[in-house]
Parts: sequence; C-alpha cells; structure tokens
Amino acid sequence: MPALDFIKEPIAADLVRYEEFLRTSLKSGNSLTEAMLDYIFESRGKAVRPVLSLLTASVFAGGKPLGERSLLAAMLVEMMHTASLVHDDVIDQSDLRRGKPSVKAVWKSRSAVLIGDYILAKSYGIGMKTGHHDIVDCTVDAMTDMCDGELLQSEHSGKFDLTREVYDRIIYLKTACLIGVSSGTGAMSVDTGAEAVDRMRRFGDALGMAFQIKDDILDYHPSSETGKTPCADIREGKINLPFLLVLERSPQGLREEMRGLTDRASTDDNAAQRLSSLITGNGGIELATVEMDAYIRTALDILSTLPPSRYRQSLEALCPYITSRSY
Repeated sequence: MPALDFIKEPIAADLVRYEEFLRTSLKSGNSLTEAMLDYIFESRGKAVRPVLSLLTASVFAGGKPLGERSLLAAMLVEMMHTASLVHDDVIDQSDLRRGKPSVKAVWKSRSAVLIGDYILAKSYGIGMKTGHHDIVDCTVDAMTDMCDGELLQSEHSGKFDLTREVYDRIIYLKTACLIGVSSGTGAMSVDTGAEAVDRMRRFGDALGMAFQIKDDILDYHPSSETGKTPCADIREGKINLPFLLVLERSPQGLREEMRGLTDRASTDDNAAQRLSSLITGNGGIELATVEMDAYIRTALDILSTLPPSRYRQSLEALCPYITSRSY
C-alpha cells in the first residue's frame, strides 16, 4: 500500500497553507467552540477529501501556487464530511470515533449537534462572502445528496427488498458523491474547462464507490482504530454489498435463514455472528472485492488521460491506498 506521506508530498506546502486557512476561517471567540474545534481538528482522519481536492487542483494549475479558491474547495469538502461525522455519532449514539471518545461522548449530544452546525455555517459563509459561488453551489448539492442517501438507506434498513440498483444509489449519494465533488471542485478551483471538471468528477465518483465498498468489506473485519462494533451494519439492519451479493446468489432456504438472523441481529450477538459467518463463508468479501476493483480500474483509466506529473502519480497512488486500508 502506498504511504500517505508519498501521496501528500507534492502538495506539502499547500497543506500547511490549507491548515492555516482552515483554522483562521473557522475561528471563534467562544472558548467552548474553540475547545471543540481543536478536539475535532486533532482527531481528523486521513483527510482523503481535501488531499484529493488539492492534488486535483495542482494537476491543472501548471506549477503555480494554489490560490484561495483551491483552499476553499478543500475546506468545504472536508468540513462537510467532518460535520456529518459529528452528527452521525449523535444519531447513532456512538461514543467512539476512530478509537477516541466522540464529540458526542465528550460534550453530549446537544453541543455536538451545535458544533456540527457551526462548522457548516461558518465554512459555507466564508465561501459566500468571498464570492466563490460556483464552488459553494457544487458542494451544497453534495450535502443534499448525502442527506438523501442516508434517508434512502434508512427507508430500506432491515428490509429484504434492497436491489443492486438501490444499493448503488445509496452509496453514490451518501459517500461517492462528496468524493467526486472533492476532485471536481479541485479542478474547478483553478478555472480549468468544463470537460476537465467533468472528467475529474467522474474519477472521484468511481474512487468514492470503491471507498464505500471497502467500508462495507471492513465491517466484517473492523480494526481497533475504527472504534466500531464488529458487524455494525448487520446489527443496524443495513444490507451492505457483501451481504447483498451473497443474498442474490443464495437458494431460498439460505435466504430465509439470513432473513431470520437479520431480524434478531440487533439484540442477539450469536445471530449477528452467524449471519457474518454465512456472508463471509459464501464468498461475500471476494465478490465485493471484484466490484471494488472494477471501480478502481475505471478511476485509473480516467487518470491515464492526464499528462504525466508527480500530482498524477499521487492520485494514482490514492487508488490502492483506499482499497488496501485497514480502517
């Protein structure tokens, strides 16, 4: 797996400028707000979305330093993702996030909801005040899609009516869309043409689909760094891709057994473990990996149309990095 340091290396200076821009933009005079922001910033994950945005901008910047538009695009996609995680932990009543106490666990649900709202309002306010409305419009559309995706998933939670078409729609809306917007607005931020923006949006969409499928796979092999309960999707009644692919290929008797186990999995550890064993034992992980790899090939094919550069190398390295990660 390529090291994240290798991926970030060509934009190292821009990442320093981005960090300063982010902290200055979200600064507050309220001590509690500042304490919560510091905790959130220090607990951020791998920052795939802003790194993707800045790398894409650099591909088309012609060697010039990235400007405020590019820093803003990176901030908007990262802060949208960050706020959604803070809110998710309230919705799911999760006390851990990446192996550390969640914001909800430290400051309780009310404050967690408010800091998530603050992050969204403050970051998008900066975008409006600085006049970069095209980037704001694009990322706000992604926020709408993320909410739609979560609601669509809730609508089908615990049901056996989920089709592959609906599954693809859910993961595109809730995950892939924002990753597509990350690369798309990165290109947009340096005022490249519409064709390049569309091409990089399609690259990010494919990468994002692979990203979510990898998350589905990791649900069966969670690491201590995620802070997640093993088989969390199963326990929450969510039919992820390994589950769905096995279900589609199973005889009626096995389908009925899986249905019964799903009904009990939220309160019965043995049922959850049995269902997990059926999915992994019937090739669910391998089948999902084939699907994930197909999206990665699509992403790499799109990158192959770009001129060779160190930035393109990093974008290419993101593909195996995402699919080989353990959390």
